Amino acid sequence: MAQAKKKKSEWPGGEEDEYVRRAIAAFFRSGGPSVNMPMPANTSSVQEHGGKFYVELHNVNGTLAVYRIRNDGMLKRMKRWPKEVGI
Repeated sequence: MAQAKKKKSEWPGGEEDEYVRRAIAAFFRSGGPSVNMPMPANTSSVQEHGGKFYVELHNVNGTLAVYRIRNDGMLKRMKRWPKEVGI
C-alpha cells in the first residue's frame, strides 16, 4: 500500500508585516487588550514550525495570541499552539 506524502505548506504570499497587522486587528476585534492585558508589542512576528506559518502576538508579559496563516492567506486564531511557537 502506497503512503500519501505529506504536503509541506508553502508561504502563502504577502508581506510578514501585513500578517502581523491583520493579526493585531483580529486581536482587537475579539475583545483585545483589557486592563489586565496590555497591548501587543511591535516585536510580534511570523514564525514557521512544522511546515506551517504562525503569527505570534506578544508583549513583555508573554504570548497574547497565536494565529495560524492558512494556505489561502486567512488567519485562524489558535486555542492551543505548538510549544515551539509562543515562547
